[in-house]
Amino acid sequence: MNIKKVLSICISSILGVSLIAGCAGKSNSDGINGQSKDNSNITYAFVGKEAQNPYMRKVYEGFEKSCKENGATSIYKSPEEATTEKQIEIINQLIKQNVSGIAIAANDANALHPVLKEAMEAGIKVVSLDSPVNGDSRETHIQQADPEKIGRGLIQAAYEMVNGNGDIAVLSTTEQAANQNLWIKWMEKEIEEHPEKYAKTPLVKVEYGEDDSVKSALKTQDILTSTNSKVIIAPTTVGMLAAAKVLKDKHSDVLLTGLGLPSEMAPFIEDGACPWIYLWNPVDMGYLAGYTLDSLKKGGISGVKGDTFKAGTLGDKAITEAAYGGTEVMLGDPFKFDKSNIDEWKDIY
Repeated sequence: MNIKKVLSICISSILGVSLIAGCAGKSNSDGINGQSKDNSNITYAFVGKEAQNPYMRKVYEGFEKSCKENGATSIYKSPEEATTEKQIEIINQLIKQNVSGIAIAANDANALHPVLKEAMEAGIKVVSLDSPVNGDSRETHIQQADPEKIGRGLIQAAYEMVNGNGDIAVLSTTEQAANQNLWIKWMEKEIEEHPEKYAKTPLVKVEYGEDDSVKSALKTQDILTSTNSKVIIAPTTVGMLAAAKVLKDKHSDVLLTGLGLPSEMAPFIEDGACPWIYLWNPVDMGYLAGYTLDSLKKGGISGVKGDTFKAGTLGDKAITEAAYGGTEVMLGDPFKFDKSNIDEWKDIY
């Protein structure tokens, strides 16, 4: 038998197996309870804070992946500016499109309530992630990490960086961002509970860059000119990168820590301007949000405390009570990035 004939038989066999597998994969029944697996009409939307925010794009990567795994269509919508008004416009559009579920990183915890309530009354499942909406405006919230651990951890990091001697300033996002406000609250509580330890490292100023790189840069300059801060905490990826660039341009000896993307902050960690940062995996957070919406949509959970579900490669997840009302699903603990490991992570996200 010549080589061409052997190849012809092999290819025919492979095609035959593929066709059989393909036909089997198109079945609309799960073979157990007869429920349809055709999710072609299910669409989940992720609404980010601001269109140019690279962190939000990473969140959507995970969200899109989970939707594909569940056979659903995904949509990414974000306003050009980090405003509540623009998010309301987007949600109204999604209600008209009759999407199956909405996951939103909120620019305001309370102002979105009327439009999200309208969405839920229309049968659309709603979860928040990153920055929550109030408990009555959602089924549940995707909590990236324990807010207490984030807030206390950041102020402890700033203290360590200046060896307990130097003022601290915070560069936040918007004044209405519930997650940011909760983290700052825990920073303040850490200082209040340990007055002797932080006697020479007071928190002297909080500025708001509104998750805009230009505004964040200007607020960083305000901190440098109006305070004697020795370290800036930026619990926002947009603000952190903007602050790092300002500190570098001005050859400042003010240190920086906070929540940043390893890919963006690697040069500043390597040169010592930012000794270390913290973050969770934003891709995983989006992935968890997608699985949570899908479980809500298909009736596996209802968003109440005690519900459990499988979140793909993240494994089993449980819904617990949230500190600020309603319920939440916890992703995990924040991760520390410094000179010892930044090379491993900077090309990942």
